[in-house]
Amino acid sequence: MSASAATRRYPQTHNMIEIRDIQKNYRAGETVVHALRGITCEIPAGAFTFIVGPSGSGKSTLLYLLGALDEPAAGDIRVNDRSLGQLSPRERNAYRRDDVGFIFQNFNLLNNLDAVENVLVPYLPGGVTPQRRAEAVSLLKRVGLGHRLQHRPSQLSGGEQQRVAIARALLKAPLLVLADEPTGELDSDSGAEVYRYLRELCRERKSTIVVVTHDRSFIGPEDVVLTIRDGQLDAAD
Repeated sequence: MSASAATRRYPQTHNMIEIRDIQKNYRAGETVVHALRGITCEIPAGAFTFIVGPSGSGKSTLLYLLGALDEPAAGDIRVNDRSLGQLSPRERNAYRRDDVGFIFQNFNLLNNLDAVENVLVPYLPGGVTPQRRAEAVSLLKRVGLGHRLQHRPSQLSGGEQQRVAIARALLKAPLLVLADEPTGELDSDSGAEVYRYLRELCRERKSTIVVVTHDRSFIGPEDVVLTIRDGQLDAAD
């Protein structure tokens, strides 16, 4: 079955994400690489969704498009009934800042800031209110880092650094959380701990989660799973 025909529908009342015939191409010298070849699918609001597939299949490319970090060659992505392709540059910046929480494999923490300040990074340029700082501290305590608030990244383990990154992503109570291999640098125990906190916090905050991963071991029976192969959605999953 072609990717465009492999449309996924899930029995939910509202789709947070609607992807319609998305295509993405890259040029490598004289060669055009077709990273995504007409993907169409839907992700319901509040779903914990995994995008899986082999390396080079287009998983991260799709995630970056969902986060408005890149733009497709063709097709449309709607998030909470807004077309990302119709947003102005200012609106795309606002979408990334206010509506999306990003969690990356390498944590993306600033070495000269402590845990609390790293959680507050998106708000530092405009000034941080006492209420916002208190919420950052509360989130760090929720992920088991109440005793590490003043520690810098070099003083934290990999699992602890990723929990700081989770708290940072969730501080703004985003509509959508996008995670690219969030446990790729962690051992299995730390990885399980990260997923436990991520599920708990996002369930409480009603966020929709999309995770790109090679590791299927953390997928639950109620999770949505999208498998991409060679830039196409695998209809057999």
